[in-house]
Amino acid sequence: MFALGSASPLPQQARPAGTTRTDLQRHDLAVPGREVLQARVNFAPASSFPRHTHPGEEIIYVLEGSLEYEVAGKAVALKAGDVLFVPAETVHAARNIGTDNAAELATYVLEKGKPLTTIVK
Repeated sequence: MFALGSASPLPQQARPAGTTRTDLQRHDLAVPGREVLQARVNFAPASSFPRHTHPGEEIIYVLEGSLEYEVAGKAVALKAGDVLFVPAETVHAARNIGTDNAAELATYVLEKGKPLTTIVK
């Protein structure tokens, strides 16, 4: 496994071709050792993000297009307006299954100081 991204305001590392993440806001929470990060994740047609985990929960709102998520080995297809909850440390992946661009609003409730994303081989 290797870490991608950061739970601190450091620059993002390389992402798979056709995907971008724009961090919108990051704040400490009242719960000690926790923070929230909200980001827009864009997917070009046929692009994907490989199997990975996060050190906290992820709440996904699909903004546009059609995305398929694999969460703990189960596939779920979502379209604009749909939501998905991914528990902490759960292996998941995402791919654009449509012919147009797709995007999600990802809200992460994270343990501070840990890498945002760990790729699972």
